[in-house]
Amino acid sequence: MPEISIIIPTYNESQYLPLLLSDLLTINEAIEIIIVDCYSKDKTRDISKLYRTNTFKSKKKNRGFQLNVGAKNAKGKWFIFLHADSRLSEDWLKKVKSLIKDDKNFIYFFKFKINNKKIIYRFLEFAVNLRSFIFKNPYGDQGLIIHRETYFKNKGYKRIPLMEDLDFIKRLKKNVDLKMLAIPIFTSSRKWENTNIITQSLKNWNFRKRWLKGESIKSLYDEYYSS
Repeated sequence: MPEISIIIPTYNESQYLPLLLSDLLTINEAIEIIIVDCYSKDKTRDISKLYRTNTFKSKKKNRGFQLNVGAKNAKGKWFIFLHADSRLSEDWLKKVKSLIKDDKNFIYFFKFKINNKKIIYRFLEFAVNLRSFIFKNPYGDQGLIIHRETYFKNKGYKRIPLMEDLDFIKRLKKNVDLKMLAIPIFTSSRKWENTNIITQSLKNWNFRKRWLKGESIKSLYDEYYSS
């Protein structure tokens, strides 16, 4: 049984996935890499096979569903959930392993960084990390490190296409302590490049507020991806 299973949901990620897999495969350790792909139309599945990952097909374009498929097929004692456009520092695994050996009851997430040198992104990093440190509300692009027993005991990610990360964290916080690591995770700036960061942040905040008030995921999903 590998100590760690890394689970990555994908859909048309051929541009970014090779970079993350290159980071992961420089590690000379017994880790399992799982790709759960939702019928990508590009070369994503070919890339995942080239890098010899364990690749599964998702029946739905639904990130919560994909994450659950990965978890149910994972063999590791610990799960690490990552987005396909993430990058990790060279010594991240050594630092993570030194933490997880002590207590399986904690859940960890990475320090948020953006792969773009523009100064505006430093303000976004500061805001996200401050929010995460104070409120313990990491988003999916900050990764999640969780023991398999804790994952299944708390029923894992719901099979929903949006807000799956916030929903799971909301449930976890009732039972488990979350800790932000000093270890950075670098995410692509692609989702902010063609929009105003402040406008996008306000838009996301509005969607989260409406979700917390009980608006249906389907209506939020349809509006989010049509706007």
